[in-house]
Amino acid sequence: MTNIREAMPLLARHEGVWEGTYSYFNAANDKVDEHASRLLCRFPDEGPHPYHQTNHYTWADGRTEVREFPAEYRDGRVWWDNELIKGWAAEVPLDEYNRTVMLYWQRQGDPSLYLYEMIQLSDDGQNRCRTWHWIRNGLLETRTAIQEKLVTRDWRSFEG
Repeated sequence: MTNIREAMPLLARHEGVWEGTYSYFNAANDKVDEHASRLLCRFPDEGPHPYHQTNHYTWADGRTEVREFPAEYRDGRVWWDNELIKGWAAEVPLDEYNRTVMLYWQRQGDPSLYLYEMIQLSDDGQNRCRTWHWIRNGLLETRTAIQEKLVTRDWRSFEG
């Protein structure tokens, strides 16, 4: 079995707890939603999934949501296939600065909607920005802009 940390060293630099804000904009560039986030990005030493991400979302009105994204590793990519999404993440070898990870995923049950995400990690590994382009039937539907700061590399301290 390939060690995911060795095969994807840039993605391995994302391990830890990240907090930030997700801002959603429609195709006319009007803000349509915003919420706070805490993401746990982990590479478990044991278990069936070499990568597992848990997203905690909190809105200003008190709503909360938690989403789990366990993933497999093969063919140089992380792969998701769960009840919400199906897709992959890969490092971008053309980025000579080793800052960029790209994702593609599609909503399960909605083949007309897919998403591309670009993640930029700061050189010091303390900040990242992410941009999602939601495309439906070939047209931009939504953009999501995400700003995050690393809280700690010790994701185990946040596990319940």
